Amino acid sequence: MGKIRFLTAGESHGPALMVILEGIPAGLPLVKAEIDRDLARRQQGFGRGGRMVIEKDEVEIISGLRRGLTLGTPVGLLVRNRDWENWKEVMAAEPGGPEAKPVTTPRPGHADLSGALKFGFQDIRNVIERASARETAARVAAAAIVKKLLLTFGIDVYSRVVQVGAVCDHSEFHPPKGYEVIENSRLRCLSATEEAKMVDLINQARENGDTLGGIFEVKSTGLPVGLGTYTQWDLRLDGLLAQALMSIPGVKGVEIGEGFRLASLFGSKAHDEIFHGPEKGFYRKTNRAGGLEAGITNGQSLIIRAAMKPISTLGQPLTTVDIISRKPAAAVKERSDVCAVPAAGIVGEAMAAFVLADAFLEKFGGDSIAEIKSRL
Repeated sequence: MGKIRFLTAGESHGPALMVILEGIPAGLPLVKAEIDRDLARRQQGFGRGGRMVIEKDEVEIISGLRRGLTLGTPVGLLVRNRDWENWKEVMAAEPGGPEAKPVTTPRPGHADLSGALKFGFQDIRNVIERASARETAARVAAAAIVKKLLLTFGIDVYSRVVQVGAVCDHSEFHPPKGYEVIENSRLRCLSATEEAKMVDLINQARENGDTLGGIFEVKSTGLPVGLGTYTQWDLRLDGLLAQALMSIPGVKGVEIGEGFRLASLFGSKAHDEIFHGPEKGFYRKTNRAGGLEAGITNGQSLIIRAAMKPISTLGQPLTTVDIISRKPAAAVKERSDVCAVPAAGIVGEAMAAFVLADAFLEKFGGDSIAEIKSRL
């Protein structure tokens, strides 16, 4: 059985996003609605912008599925961009036609300037289209299949928002308890009190032409002991998870367990003591390590948090420099969100699921679901 891997393609305002997912075993039950459900979850959340009014993402399954079961072959998925109708001339693949006005004023904090300098573009539109977080819709579509694979073996992945701006939700979350509240929340937040404060802060940012970031948390339950390894640096599961979460647009920091807080503690207060009993076997009463020790799952719930910076597109643009004239200018103003932390959490679920599924199949894998069950 090969590794779980995926490749996305497509521009933010092009005809569609595409993804090819490889490594899914044969015999996994799957229907389109399961993928569409996660695509819809990604589009929700208070603070989203006008694009979400236009796009109602649905997947088209191109390959790898027959009569509701995966075939063990690459799964091809397509998510069409409804806004393509308004961008056909600007984003036309063929030469000729009317020239679109080039974008020349890069946004601070975005890929605009670095991308234009890297590829030698005189039009930042060529950077904007692929650097856009719109690409994550393709990741979420593919990950819906991966999450179904994990769930088949009792492994679930959850997410929630724990901070927007300076407002924090310190509620303890022990999934699945309380997850219905999170799923029905405008900000995917467990505490209604803190959520109300977050909503007020987002409204304030919108009125001021500003944006907000925050922190989301991803938890996974049901993980067996022994996924990952300490034998090589590039195989450690904590490193792979950090890389996956850091690949999400806007994410600037990742911690596992109590991560950064542990740095301020004495060792006697930082580690999870080990106990043993006839029913539980080896167990711990705390989970400061977040379910990972030395790059290996230890049987506890996996806990990851990621910090997302405020979105780079502001209603009141920051000062920049025109890449053609080299003169001061206001940064380009694209249609954007005020706060996208809830959506980033869904993408966080997706990226964690890819890494966990790959590690799971490495340990227990086979070419079919039946074969994996016999090995497990």
